[in-house]
Amino acid sequence: MLPLLKIISDDKVYRFRNLIDELSTEFQLSEDEQKELLPSGQQPIFDNRVGWANTYLKKAGLIKSEKRGYLQITELGHKVLADNPPKINVKFLRQFESFKEFAKVKKNGTTKTREIKDIIEEEQTPEEMLEYAHQKLTNDLSQELIETIKGCSPRFFERLVIDLLLSMGYGGSRADAGKAIGKSNDGGIDGIIKEDKLGLDIIYVQAKRWENTVPTREVRDFAGALLAKKAKKGIFITTSDFPKSAIEFVSQIEPKLILIDGGRLGELMIEFDVGVSPQTIYKIKRIDSDYFEE
Repeated sequence: MLPLLKIISDDKVYRFRNLIDELSTEFQLSEDEQKELLPSGQQPIFDNRVGWANTYLKKAGLIKSEKRGYLQITELGHKVLADNPPKINVKFLRQFESFKEFAKVKKNGTTKTREIKDIIEEEQTPEEMLEYAHQKLTNDLSQELIETIKGCSPRFFERLVIDLLLSMGYGGSRADAGKAIGKSNDGGIDGIIKEDKLGLDIIYVQAKRWENTVPTREVRDFAGALLAKKAKKGIFITTSDFPKSAIEFVSQIEPKLILIDGGRLGELMIEFDVGVSPQTIYKIKRIDSDYFEE
């Protein structure tokens, strides 16, 4: 927040987008650092942080915005800079009444102080805190899913694979998928599934519950089975993980072979609602600028 306030201290009106670029230069960010996204992939982390710095300074009265997307320093902002503060953070801004009002929220008719963490000390904006918390919950749920699967029967795991592939748009009908998975057992191949509903192409599947790391030889055997069938595509799904040697191996062979380990399996199940159900949904809303156009 302090670097942002210093940049606009010349009383000029600045375009917000240009300030992001200037601050990127100020912090000597690499191109990759500038492009690093929030877990949702919806916005760069740095853009989000500059956005919240803008919001907090505005709520404290240190900057103003007379036109959407543009900002300018206020007299109060000049006074703050004249005191040469070592940093500006949320704790610093709580001295201003307008910011304290912003930090209050009414719930059930009662005004309570909103717990706004210090984004400089915590190095996270509200979106970051929410998204990283969601990411942790997802990771924990993914691990719980895999542990649950390991306690189920092989037949159940085959049915789970069918449900997941169908949810992802593969397999044609459930009847087709049910006949394909767990029926082949032909040369290291557990099943065959359609890539699309018309069956224009097929995918060979290996689905194995595994406690320890999958041996590279298992992946090589599956790849050999694909070559024997002149197959172009294959998926190896497991509840465990794959060694680096197996990952390097599949990157060098001709048949397209996708390795789905336990972590990725859990993520896909959560993404496509297989074996999980939503509990609570939080919606983040923003101003609809088009609505207010006269």
